[in-house]
Amino acid sequence: MSKFFARISGYFSNRASAGVDKAGNRYFSRIEEIDGVTKEKRWVKFKGEQDPTSVPVEWISWLNGQRKNAPTPEEMMILEARREQVKQNVALLKKEEEERKAKEGSSRKVVTSGKGSGPDLKSFMRQFPTSGEGGIVTEKEADESERLRKEDPKTDETEQEEAEGEPVPRGSEPTGSGATFRPGTWQPPT
Repeated sequence: MSKFFARISGYFSNRASAGVDKAGNRYFSRIEEIDGVTKEKRWVKFKGEQDPTSVPVEWISWLNGQRKNAPTPEEMMILEARREQVKQNVALLKKEEEERKAKEGSSRKVVTSGKGSGPDLKSFMRQFPTSGEGGIVTEKEADESERLRKEDPKTDETEQEEAEGEPVPRGSEPTGSGATFRPGTWQPPT
């Protein structure tokens, strides 16, 4: 019980003022000895409402013990002037960026491709030679190969043989997709 009263009386008699910040918050410290260990306790008394966002970074680091000494008023003035300079530089850079975009925007045309449609794969495939004279694929040949690709490669005979359980000879490459795809039916060439 005597420790409790000693601690309460220590709050009023043993505290030392460390300083005041720009917002009017006051900072204090006190040295306590608890179980033979001397520790320094630091705290802030807010002016008005308790708003932790009103505490400057320098005072936060002092409160957390990251700084040994409290920030001086001269140091606070220098840091505040530096922060103001950075704010002005940022505003200037934003203004220059907007002017540059406006200047480029008036001379640049924006090209849109519609409602997010994908690339035209048919015209893309036509540029690769696969057959025909000189390796050039005509539009007619490209349309024919696309039609054949879409058709089911199986005949009625092979479907009937599969239904009866007889093995069907397969090529070395897997074929089929969609409704004709059967997982696990393709075997690699031996």
